[in-house]
Amino acid sequence: MNETDKYNDYKYHIETNKEAFLSQWFEALRIPSVSAQREHKDDVRRMAGWLVSFLRANLGLNSRTIETGGAPLVYAESPKIPGAPTVLIYGHYDVQPAEPFEEWVSPPFEPTIRDGKVYCRGANDDKGQWSAHLCGLQTYLAVNGSFPIQIKFILEGEEEVGSDGLSTFLGVEKNRQLLACDAIVVSDTSAAGPGIPAITYGLRGVVGFEVKTIGPNRDLHSGIYGGSVYNPAIALAKIIDSIIDENGKIQIPGFYDDVVEISPMEREALAGNPFDEKENKAHIGIDAEFGEPEYTTLERRGARPAFDVNGLTSGYQGEGGKTIIPSWASAKITFRTVPNQDPEKIREGLRAHLAKVTPPGIKTELTCSQGSGGMVIPLDGPFIVAASDALERVHGRRPLFVRDGGSIPIVAKLRQELNAETILIGFGLEDDGIHSPNEKFNLRSFFDGVQTSALLWDAFAKISLEK
Repeated sequence: MNETDKYNDYKYHIETNKEAFLSQWFEALRIPSVSAQREHKDDVRRMAGWLVSFLRANLGLNSRTIETGGAPLVYAESPKIPGAPTVLIYGHYDVQPAEPFEEWVSPPFEPTIRDGKVYCRGANDDKGQWSAHLCGLQTYLAVNGSFPIQIKFILEGEEEVGSDGLSTFLGVEKNRQLLACDAIVVSDTSAAGPGIPAITYGLRGVVGFEVKTIGPNRDLHSGIYGGSVYNPAIALAKIIDSIIDENGKIQIPGFYDDVVEISPMEREALAGNPFDEKENKAHIGIDAEFGEPEYTTLERRGARPAFDVNGLTSGYQGEGGKTIIPSWASAKITFRTVPNQDPEKIREGLRAHLAKVTPPGIKTELTCSQGSGGMVIPLDGPFIVAASDALERVHGRRPLFVRDGGSIPIVAKLRQELNAETILIGFGLEDDGIHSPNEKFNLRSFFDGVQTSALLWDAFAKISLEK
């Protein structure tokens, strides 16, 4: 069977099985596998069990759960084929909390189709994306009867809360041998736009902290003590202000020492993305963008470090007023890092900076919450080239190569520990509202993902493993 016949057979099978594919996707979406909330602990385990059964019954894979102390990992594999590549598909079956419930137009765990889009928590992140692979593999089996390469799955239930279980699992040699592969396929990113495929070749890292400023031993009357006691909330505001300048440049000494400058080739690639700055501002409801003026918006978002305040807490926040000097103030902050930056060096730099700028009468406590490095993937790897060919078959155009400003810390660890080429190939869209109320996934994006997945395995089978 030639490639054109196969392509048409895949397309026909997908078209005639759309309702069945939607039904199994929706079945997964209805399980509220929220890893961050204790009340959904049983649902997380139910989701893992659903996957094990599905992978065994529908794809013929040897599948099982692996206990980690938290949410179980789901592992599956097809038989090894001598001389052919082994490809590991990574995904996560946990989802973000659905709150605030009142902002959902339809129930958050009841998939609802409106205007060609599926609305549900997890519709994109990440159940829609790995469901596209499940359907693509089903399609491949229906047309060909067996896989041309070894397929492995590792699906975790803690990505939304830090991937502790999988991270610990990867620290053991026999577990790395279990997951050993030639390439890792990750679908947890986005396309460049409707009908515009993309491969993400870079991710930023993230280093998170909580900074707490402590003043008097209790809240004080601001009339009696105001002007004579340093207010911890004002101290915190000044400390935060000292970390970043008016153009977004981080002021911690040595912070940029290890930052690798964007290459001319990368700048050209990023400039080719169909990004409309005016449209972007309108979409997120702002009238001006922010950041280092010598870089474009896409460069600032994907290839430059950033500092952000994620939450602020201090004093009285109830109804009406309460005239106090709060005894403490707290901020949750994160630094987005780029490849080559060391999270530990950033921690030490921040500690030194806080010691220098904390005013008299105030104590500062620093708690580290998370830390991971960024990654950049070479664009000439054989699996990325093969994935590009598959995307072109589906979309009629070569994919764009993008650097994503977000972080998927476990992906960088998988790549490092398994020493395998990593392909970040996302099927969703940037406006799908992941982590927000009314998360969605376009039906077109989903079925384009199914078609792409079916084509991937033939493309990968052509790759020679000879060094």
